[in-house]
Amino acid sequence: MVDYREILRLNSLGNSQRQIEETVHSGHHTVSDTLAAARENGIAWPLDESMTNEKLQAILFPGKFQQRPQYLEPDYAYIHRELAKPGVTLALLWEEYCTKAKSVGAQPYMTTQFREKYHIWARVQNATMRLKHKPGDVMEVDWAGNTIPIYDPDTGAEDEAYLFVAVLPFSAYAYVEACADMKSECWIRCHMHAYEYFGGVTRLLVPDNLKTGVITNTRYDTVLNKSYREMAEHYGTAIVPTRVRHPKDKPYAEGAVKRTYQKILAPLRNRKFFSVHEANEAVAVQLEVLNTTPFQKREGCRKSAFEQDEKEFLRPLPTMQYEPATWLKAKVPTDYLISDGKNKYSVPFDLIGEEVDIRLTKSNVEVFFKGSRVASHVRVLRAMRDPIIFEEHMTPEHRKYLRYSADDFRVWAKSVGRKTENVIEYLLTSKREPEQAYKECAALSRLCDRYGAERLEDACDRMLSISSGPSVRNIASLLKSRRDSKASAKDAEKRETGGGITRGAAAFAIGGAKK
Repeated sequence: MVDYREILRLNSLGNSQRQIEETVHSGHHTVSDTLAAARENGIAWPLDESMTNEKLQAILFPGKFQQRPQYLEPDYAYIHRELAKPGVTLALLWEEYCTKAKSVGAQPYMTTQFREKYHIWARVQNATMRLKHKPGDVMEVDWAGNTIPIYDPDTGAEDEAYLFVAVLPFSAYAYVEACADMKSECWIRCHMHAYEYFGGVTRLLVPDNLKTGVITNTRYDTVLNKSYREMAEHYGTAIVPTRVRHPKDKPYAEGAVKRTYQKILAPLRNRKFFSVHEANEAVAVQLEVLNTTPFQKREGCRKSAFEQDEKEFLRPLPTMQYEPATWLKAKVPTDYLISDGKNKYSVPFDLIGEEVDIRLTKSNVEVFFKGSRVASHVRVLRAMRDPIIFEEHMTPEHRKYLRYSADDFRVWAKSVGRKTENVIEYLLTSKREPEQAYKECAALSRLCDRYGAERLEDACDRMLSISSGPSVRNIASLLKSRRDSKASAKDAEKRETGGGITRGAAAFAIGGAKK
């Protein structure tokens, strides 16, 4: 699907239409039609989080995409490889392609389109485009393949520190940082540190297609990791990932990685580091050497080129520092609690069984359902024994249970009657702790809701007259069988005044009245 939100965001940042097309991988007409429709409908950035691309499409282009067939794009690299095999023709591959398209419920291209698309793909495979970068326009990033060994000071066990590399193509000014892992949090923090090191932000950010940054990247669509996209929005930059398996799309990052091996890893190869922090101190020293090494074919060095010709063109850093966030998906269980890996937090009970998005920062836990935030908690970093539950998230029954107390039960019993009050007092005092009787007291209150206060009072009166240890089960039995005192009296009156047997006992005695 077209990323309408990103088109509107990039337009609000002042990007040209051509720049927006390159960033979101959409055609000229798609971008121009989207911007025109947004103006007609009065829609502008920023947008509410609940305004998804699906909702935008329905507003901007109602009914336009409902009947459009979904074509299956051929795997051109596979076709190219198969054609090299003896006896394989484009006609055979088209038939196989049609079968695959039907199996997945998609529309296949006709044979002429199939052939034309393949030939276009084959012609451009060997084409090379040489890019000229403007100062402060692009930052390319990558992980270096080689690592720095980190040794445990107690056991001597060896671990690895990974190197993050960022470079500004115009000046080749680089930033390098050692990290304990390559997870999303470290990946985003390294970007933050790179922007702080450069003292500004570039218009574009070019990463590889690693999963911590890019979920999918096809010819028609790019789906970014939510955390990565949030960071880009905070810094006001646009992410343009390289094509899959095309490292030449970020040649300066590839070159910076090679120079990192030569100027940082090679000089440090004989040193032993016992923490990532210690390794980073050494990396910072060697990074200064890398950036101040004179150019071979022009005057100055990377640092001087950056300070003289590029630094002033960077966009300013945001006034507030970005707080890295991690996004997770979870299905809400029957106890309506979600986990951050250490503690559990409540969400509204009516989301049980639904899939929600969880946004974790160092200070907050936020839960989103279909783009809307439904819960927010202050994150507790230490492990806690009990879950963190908001009362408004609980079911009505659970909220009622939370408010149980001995005093409340006594007040309720007094409102019903003295005998009910005696039963409640017995239940609360006959246990080791009053809380042990809360379930029975609650059951007695439900009997009152079902049969009424008058009948409950009568049933308690009768139960106390026949037992010094009243139980809720026996009181419920009296009410169910209508053997509470007033109900029994009413039944007796009914038998005397009408219905049932009309002859007395004398009619059946020996020598009694004749029929």
